[in-house]
Amino acid sequence: MKNIPTKAYQDTLSLIQNEIEVSRTKAVIKVNEVQMNHYMNIGAIIHQQQNENGWGKSIVEQLSRDLKNKFPNTEGYSSRNLWDMRKFFSRYSANEKLRQLVAEIPWGHNLLIMQKIKDDDEAEFYIKSSKEFGWSRNVLLNQIKANSYVRSLSENKQHNFNQTLPEHLSEQADETIKSSYSLDFLGLSGSIKEADLEVAMISKIKDVLLELGQGFAFIGNQYKLSLGEKDYYLDLLFYHRKLQCLVVVELKAGEFKPEYAGKLNFYLELLDNIEKEENENPSIGILLCASKNTLEVEYALRTVNKPIGISEYQLTKDLPKALREYLPDEEELIKKLK
Repeated sequence: MKNIPTKAYQDTLSLIQNEIEVSRTKAVIKVNEVQMNHYMNIGAIIHQQQNENGWGKSIVEQLSRDLKNKFPNTEGYSSRNLWDMRKFFSRYSANEKLRQLVAEIPWGHNLLIMQKIKDDDEAEFYIKSSKEFGWSRNVLLNQIKANSYVRSLSENKQHNFNQTLPEHLSEQADETIKSSYSLDFLGLSGSIKEADLEVAMISKIKDVLLELGQGFAFIGNQYKLSLGEKDYYLDLLFYHRKLQCLVVVELKAGEFKPEYAGKLNFYLELLDNIEKEENENPSIGILLCASKNTLEVEYALRTVNKPIGISEYQLTKDLPKALREYLPDEEELIKKLK
């Protein structure tokens, strides 16, 4: 690299690398779009022949065998998949909007949504979310189980972002947080301690990040901040790439109390003065409680000047009383294990 400035070369290399990555992403999207349209067209042909000639299971199985013989190195033409293509066409052919959207997510995602979701609006939510957040098939399944669509309809977000952040940043922050977070994957239920909740979240931090949403990067737990001779510890500290700011998540095992907002406000003041870089936006706090009183939260947020959102978390629901009598209690279980 004689006579080539290092910075200029590195900048050029980064630009070319970015161009390659963007091009590859576009190619993958295009290939998926072609495949989904291909499956939709095959489904339309089978659907038409069923209606016109009364084709049934045996004909589709014969089609599968002949296609495999004709295209021995190509997968995807099993009789089951051909039936799924027919269902694919039947499910979305009458809805032009959904027909365009399904071309943007993989076949496995489409099969899962067809299997689990019957409502068009709900299907649209999961299709769009899968694309926007890059959900894997397993993450999509977990989101469906957690009723993410229903939760999105009943969002009652409580925060003071409008009063504490610039307009453009306030809107982005509002989109980032949820009114309720499903922590069902932690396997916890009933009355728990805050320390146990924190340990469980750290042990499954990947799932926690997926539930928080796109853009969160985990920095650490019990993150120490010092003021004079005293030390203070933040439960969970994240960085959000889109918002370009630090995000503190404080955990409370019980119901929301007004003093929690004041304490988190103090932590954010310390964080901004000690850790925040000059090019970063103001730090944001999320207070996760087991439950909250909407009116109480509203008044508590009026007394703080840092951006704070108050959200609830949901753990594994307790078993219905009718089922408990059929399961062994703790002492019986220990005896059986011994």
